[in-house]
Amino acid sequence: MGEITGGEVLARMLEIEGVQHLFGIIDGTYFGFYSKLKPHGIELITPRHETSAAHMAGAYARSTGKLGVCMASNGPGVANILPGLVVEEAEGNRVLVITSSRRTGIMYPDRVGTYQCFNQSGVISQLAKWSEAVPSFERIPEMMRRALRKCYEGRPGVVHLDIPENIMNGKFKEEPAFLQPHQYRSITQVEPSDAQIDQTVELLLKAKFPTIHAGYGVTHAKASAPLEKVAQLLNTLVTTSWAGRGAIPESSQHTMPMVHIEATNNIHNESDLVLVLGSRLGETDWWGKAPYWNKEQKVIQVDIDPAILGGNKPAELAIQGDIASFLTKLLAKLEMKKVQIDRASMQKYIDRFNQERQKDRRKLDEKLSDSSVPMNSAIIPATVQKVFPPDTPVVFDGGNTVIWSNFYYQIEKPATVFSTFKFGMLGAGTAQALGAAAANPGKPVVCMIGDGAMGFHPQEIETAVRNNLRVIYIVFCDKQWGMVKMNQHFALKPVKTLIKKSLSAEESIKSDLGEIQFDKLAQSMGAHGARVSDPKDLRFALEQAYASGKCAVIHCDVNPVQHMWAPGLKYFKDLHAEPKGK
Repeated sequence: MGEITGGEVLARMLEIEGVQHLFGIIDGTYFGFYSKLKPHGIELITPRHETSAAHMAGAYARSTGKLGVCMASNGPGVANILPGLVVEEAEGNRVLVITSSRRTGIMYPDRVGTYQCFNQSGVISQLAKWSEAVPSFERIPEMMRRALRKCYEGRPGVVHLDIPENIMNGKFKEEPAFLQPHQYRSITQVEPSDAQIDQTVELLLKAKFPTIHAGYGVTHAKASAPLEKVAQLLNTLVTTSWAGRGAIPESSQHTMPMVHIEATNNIHNESDLVLVLGSRLGETDWWGKAPYWNKEQKVIQVDIDPAILGGNKPAELAIQGDIASFLTKLLAKLEMKKVQIDRASMQKYIDRFNQERQKDRRKLDEKLSDSSVPMNSAIIPATVQKVFPPDTPVVFDGGNTVIWSNFYYQIEKPATVFSTFKFGMLGAGTAQALGAAAANPGKPVVCMIGDGAMGFHPQEIETAVRNNLRVIYIVFCDKQWGMVKMNQHFALKPVKTLIKKSLSAEESIKSDLGEIQFDKLAQSMGAHGARVSDPKDLRFALEQAYASGKCAVIHCDVNPVQHMWAPGLKYFKDLHAEPKGK
C-alpha cells in the first residue's frame, strides 16, 4: 500500500465533485494539497492577494453555477482572505475555502505564543455558513463531505475547512474510501408540492395585477428561461432586485429594469399580488415596505432557504423550493389548465409602465449628447454596450461608478453582471473580473471601475497577464472619493453645494486623491494601456483594447463634478432610512 497526504485526499475529493479551477496563493503549509491539484485535473490560478482569491471563486461560481474553491495559508494568508469571505457570504456565492493552520498540539487551542496563529475556524465561523477544523487525518473525508453538504444546502454562501499543516502535508498509509457525491449529499433539488403549485395558480388568477419580483436566487437556479416564459404566459411585469439583474432580458416588455426606480416603485404599489422568487426583500428592496410597496398586497414567496420565507414581508403562501423546479411546474400547470388570462387588461399595465420607462430613459439619455472634455461618465457604459457582444460578462465596481454603469448598461443575459450588490465592497471588481474570465476562457470580460476602487488591487492586472485572462479594465478617473465627497459637501454646506454643485478643495475633508496613470501602470505589467479624455476617442480606444486580445486598461478621465452627481443618489440615500409608509 502506498502513502497519501492529507492534501491529496482533499484534491481527489474535489476532482470527484467536478472541480476544475481553484484560486489561491501557494505556501509550504499546504504543499501536500496544491502539489496534487494538477494530477487530479484541477488548474490552480494564483492572484497577488488572498482576498482576490475569494472574489475570483465567487465570480467563477456565479458565472458557471459550479462550486467556487479558494485556499489560503495559515496566519497571514487566512487574515488576508477574510475581507473576501465576508463579501462572498453577503453576496450569496457558493464558495468553499480550504485553509492550512499550524500543526496539531500547538493550536486549537493556541499553546500561547504560537507563530502565525489565531483561531481561524472560530473567526470564520462568525461570518460563514459553516467552519470547522480537522483534528486528524482519519477525519478528513468525513469532514470534507460535511463541508460539501453545507455548500449545497440552502442559500449559497461561504463554507470553510481548516486543516493543520502536519495533517495536510503528512504522508499516511491508510488511504480512505472515496465516495461519489450522491452517496453523501443530495444531488436533487427541493421541489414544491403539487398542492402549493395549485394554490399559486389560484392566487395568480384571482389577482387583478399580479407581478413577479426576481432576486439573485433565479440566477443561482438557472431559472431565467422558465421565468421569461411564465411572465409571457401571464402577460405580466417582472421587477428585479439589484443582484437579480439579468434574471430576465431587460429589453423585454415584460421586465422593468431596476434603474427605473419611480416606475418600479409604482409597479410595486399598484400590484395586488407579487410572486417573490429568490429574493430576501432586503434593504435595497426597501424591506418590501410602504410607501415603496403596496402594504395590502398578497405575497407568494419561493426560496431554497426556509429561513428567508416571510422574513421581511408576510407571505400569503411561503414555499421552500428550487426556483427552477417551481417555475417549471408552474408553467406546466398553467399550460395544462389552459388558463384564461385577461391579456388585454394586463397589456394596459405593461403599456403604461413601459411608457414610464421610455420617458425616464429619454431623460437619462440626454447626457449621452454631452461632448465636453473630460467626458461625462454616462458615455462610458453606453459606448461599451455598443462595442462589446451582448453576452459579455461585465463587472461594476466603485461608488458612483457602479451607479453610472448600472444606469447606462442594459443586461440581456443571466449570470453576466458582477458586483457587490449586497455589500458595496470597493476593489472586489478587479478579482471578480478574473474569476469571470477563468469561467469564460477566451471571452473578453469588461470591468468598469472607479480610480479609488482600482487603487485597492491594481496588482491583479499582472495576474490577468500571467494567466492569459482577457479582462478589459475601464477606470473612471475623477481623482476623488466621489460618493463620499457628495455626502460630505451636503453635510458641510448644503445650500452652497446645491447651487455650486461642488465645494472647493479647501472646503472638503480628505476627499481628493492624487493621480495614478493606470494606462502606464498597465503597460508596466505587460497589459495594453490607453488613456481617453475626449468622448469622441472612446470608441476607438475600446475597439483597440478588444482587438489586442489580452488584458487591457483604459484610463478614462471623467468630469469630477458631473461624476459626483450620479443619477438616483436620492434613492440611495433614502435606503439608509427606515421606510416611513403607513
